[in-house]
Amino acid sequence: MKIIKGDTVKVILGKDKSRTGEVLAVFPKKDSVLIKGLNIFKKHIKATRDQQGGIIEKERALHASKVMVVCPSCKKTTRVAYQLDNAGTKTRICRHCKSMLSSKVSK
Repeated sequence: MKIIKGDTVKVILGKDKSRTGEVLAVFPKKDSVLIKGLNIFKKHIKATRDQQGGIIEKERALHASKVMVVCPSCKKTTRVAYQLDNAGTKTRICRHCKSMLSSKVSK
């Protein structure tokens, strides 16, 4: 998956279209990402001994195809490219400005 935890992403499809947020978690098996403050739904909770009842708001994971990474240097949404250096470490780079998105990615 080309999106990792901590990336800033922009939603390109759905009810939160054109909003940006930080990735809290990545679920590679489901090909989805959890974004802070986006795709919120309300859940009704019944009161128990330990917990007070009421309506809470939670984030729901979005499919990875609905978001694009925002480059921190050029501030554009971009597809992610990979580059290998002489030491064999794989880095993610922006396709527009060729700047580095993250320092290390596992092979």
